[in-house]
Amino acid sequence: MNELINTLNPHQKAYVNLDLENPKNGEYLLTVFHCVPKDGLNILQVAAEVAAESSTGTNFLVNTETPFSKTMNALVYKVDEEKELIWIAYPWRLFDRGGNIQNILTYVVWNVLWMKQIKALKLLDMWFSPSMLEQYDGPSYNIDDMREYLWAYDRPILGTIIKPKMGLTSAEYAEVCYDFRVWGWDFVKNDEPQADQDFCPYEKMVAHVKEAMDKAVKETWKKKVHSFNVSAADYDTMIKRCEMIIEAGFEPGSYAFLIDGITAGWMAVQTLRRKYPNVFIHFHRAMHGAFTRPENPIGFSVPILSMFARLAWASGIHTGTAGVWKMAGNVSEDITAADQDTYMKAKGHFFEQSWAKISETDKDIAKIIEDSLAHQRVLIDDSWRGVKKCTPIISGWLNPTKLKPFIDAMWHTDFITTMGAGVHAHPGWTQKWATALVQACDAYKQWVDIHEYAKDHVELAEAIEFFENKKSQPVRIEESEEKTV
Repeated sequence: MNELINTLNPHQKAYVNLDLENPKNGEYLLTVFHCVPKDGLNILQVAAEVAAESSTGTNFLVNTETPFSKTMNALVYKVDEEKELIWIAYPWRLFDRGGNIQNILTYVVWNVLWMKQIKALKLLDMWFSPSMLEQYDGPSYNIDDMREYLWAYDRPILGTIIKPKMGLTSAEYAEVCYDFRVWGWDFVKNDEPQADQDFCPYEKMVAHVKEAMDKAVKETWKKKVHSFNVSAADYDTMIKRCEMIIEAGFEPGSYAFLIDGITAGWMAVQTLRRKYPNVFIHFHRAMHGAFTRPENPIGFSVPILSMFARLAWASGIHTGTAGVWKMAGNVSEDITAADQDTYMKAKGHFFEQSWAKISETDKDIAKIIEDSLAHQRVLIDDSWRGVKKCTPIISGWLNPTKLKPFIDAMWHTDFITTMGAGVHAHPGWTQKWATALVQACDAYKQWVDIHEYAKDHVELAEAIEFFENKKSQPVRIEESEEKTV
């Protein structure tokens, strides 16, 4: 290691401390990056440049530094040449005191991704200290509140994405919502591109969904939730859409605000949380693959995105299907991400993150962590003690036959599933598929294999026949005759 240190110039040495005492002393945000330097540089040189660029520095020493400004330097405190990993500690006092997520990301991620000194740079894991978490409110309304509203316990929240994702008129869209709600359960969401298209005006869509929901609730005596995409071109339009939903007369708890968090921006997510603390803020992660795909050498991991969503007070975020179906992803990434959102204490790839705002040695926090691991509701009237959970939302061509395999991968049912084509694709139409989804869930709750349960449930039997028929599977590249791009 001394050989590496001897290669550093004075500027780089200011951002390295391989003898940093107790990085978890509460002063730092800790990070781990996969880092591959360009030819001619070693990993410690590049790590120092990353630390400088992502905190106080630039390419050269500057004469305007002060003794205090130097205490704000990010510090490389560990490297692993063989695994191409670097650990950097950021004084969290660098960051905006207003709980500003985009400010952290601007420091730690965005600006360093373009550095010419790197071949690869990907943020894999991070650790927030209790003293830092104190600055962030956390989610105010989550799956615990939604379960209470829906009276839905000991199972996932069953939902759908209306398909086709675009092209239905306002009335046609509401009709499909009605079919799912009458024959199925719980939760319907706008697809993430849905906005104010000329064939489906936003105001009409909201009004028709309200009518359809009222009719379904009256007929089933079961409450429902609709997630409306309020992403817009500007703040005023976003808030206008939120107010339109409220003024339409929806019962509190029966609607969520979906925001395309990466494309609309973190400020939009946090604005919604602060302005509407009693509404489920539904973070859709459209565009995340540009940063998170495992084969992408530049960016950040899926667990990082989920951790930031919880820190940004989102009620729920899409976390992936763990490779169970069509979307890219795996158990290591997607389940780790879901765990970071679900539990008060969860293991990441390198750190174990506690979401407590007070010392883990406090007996009350120890009890909360224990209750969280047992999937009991926590932080009901003591939110000063920690950051409330953020809800994993699961989509990506799941269908009734894949419900139990995904539950098995998660090891719990604290999530919302939003099946799209998995509900709307069958020749029996939405009504039968919604019923099949309910039956698949009932089979799970009764610990009965779906094939056995299907013997007395025709809709589930038809779903199994359809989805286990190879012709109904999505085309995979190895099965396609066209293998060139």
